[in-house]
Amino acid sequence: MDGDARVDARPPATGGSAKPAKAKPKGPPKAILVIALIVFAGAGAFYWWWSGLTVSTDDAQIDGSIHQIAAEVSGRVTAVPVDDNQHVKKGDLLVEIDPRDYQVKLEQAIAQKASAEAQVADAQAQLGLRQAGRDQSASNVQMEEANLLQAKQDFDRYSKIDPHAITRQQLDQATAALHAGQARLDANRHAVKAADAQVKQAEAAVLSAQAAVANADAGVENARLQLSYARVTAPVDGSVTQKKVEIGNYIAPGQMLMNVVADDTWITANFKETQLAGLHPGAHVSVTVDAYPGVTFDAHIESIQRGTGGVFSTLPTENATGNYVKVVQRVPVKIVFDNLDTAKYPMSLGMSVNPVVKLGQ
Repeated sequence: MDGDARVDARPPATGGSAKPAKAKPKGPPKAILVIALIVFAGAGAFYWWWSGLTVSTDDAQIDGSIHQIAAEVSGRVTAVPVDDNQHVKKGDLLVEIDPRDYQVKLEQAIAQKASAEAQVADAQAQLGLRQAGRDQSASNVQMEEANLLQAKQDFDRYSKIDPHAITRQQLDQATAALHAGQARLDANRHAVKAADAQVKQAEAAVLSAQAAVANADAGVENARLQLSYARVTAPVDGSVTQKKVEIGNYIAPGQMLMNVVADDTWITANFKETQLAGLHPGAHVSVTVDAYPGVTFDAHIESIQRGTGGVFSTLPTENATGNYVKVVQRVPVKIVFDNLDTAKYPMSLGMSVNPVVKLGQ
């Protein structure tokens, strides 16, 4: 073999002609692309149609009443029969304060009331005596008026008789009797006035004693009320949260003890102002709660707040000053559950929810 001979690397030819190699596909068939586009277009059309029939927001949460429990009297805590997250009924004991000081004050108030009532009885007795004295003075006036009339008649009769028919002594006696009768009548009339003044004074004493009884009665009620404050009870059915008191603590009036979250919960949904046109009280709402995926709850709109959230913020915006930038506002809407099974689906305040309102209902 020559050194410059070239080796042919091609395979030897066979009897038939060689078949061309198949090209690899560069992408999915056009039919698949068309079907995908139709599906996406249909989904988009359905979403556009559905969004025009419903209104929803993810700016919503579980809301409810939080009752702050505070002490109304001071004292040493003797019992705290509840703990955090414990469910309580309205009227259940939450905290008990040592009641002995307030029990003593109540007994003192009751004793003061009894003393005031005794003073009323004494004042009424004195009034009776004064009224009797006035009646006696009035009777004396009537008697002296009769005696004076008799003395006047005697004096007139002696004055008209012939002076030679009577003695000078008889005329002097008739004159003296007339003057004495007038003096006694004047004295008894003054006695009646004095008796009237004493009666009025006794009546005032009775009124004063009765006022003292009323004041003592108020003192008893206040002491009874202060004693009742030694037992702090649950204002509503709910769950205890943030308990801040223990047995042995000395508490002061106004001191926070715990919170009670009421069982009655609702949803506060902050819809955009552009979504409010179809919302109205009574409209049905489908609610999903992040804590319970796959479960839809029935609810309804109860009310719509007459004011955006920004109006009630600590620093509300003042559009009349500075540069104005329009921002879509949100309006809180209160949504209430329909027949919620709280035992199976307990709702905690602040849970995230997604309410969907179907328009045209």
